Amino acid sequence: MEIFEELVEGAKEELKRADHSIYVSLKYTRTVDIIKNTIKRLISAFDITIIWALEYLKKTKKISDIPPVSRKRAQLLASSFPVLKKEIEFYNLMRDIDLATFTRKEEYRKNVALVTKINDKPLEVNVEILKKYFDRTVIFVDTVHTMLEKK
Repeated sequence: MEIFEELVEGAKEELKRADHSIYVSLKYTRTVDIIKNTIKRLISAFDITIIWALEYLKKTKKISDIPPVSRKRAQLLASSFPVLKKEIEFYNLMRDIDLATFTRKEEYRKNVALVTKINDKPLEVNVEILKKYFDRTVIFVDTVHTMLEKK
């Protein structure tokens, strides 16, 4: 049980850092680098939570082993818990944003945004969208935590 508590704390720490990045760092610096760093933190919170859930499934003998590749781990979690499918798709979108080439829009101004293309569709991540990404990540972490505590 000790490893699970450490993983939950790790995810919550990443969320605290992301929260600080959005509500403090981004407020004062207004740079795309802060947006990109926050997305990385949200991905990290997802990764930690996915590993935690898979460790639990492995411990309860519902899966035999955990894949080393993060997207495969996410797919395995989605197949084990179909209710999380939309959130895993969101996780993959954030990973795509993180890996994509991007441009900076209105950096150092109120409407700072990271602009990129995902699957040939333009995508803009501004402060409001980043806050929605943060909220969705918090809900994912809490949902998985609640689901596994009940089992």
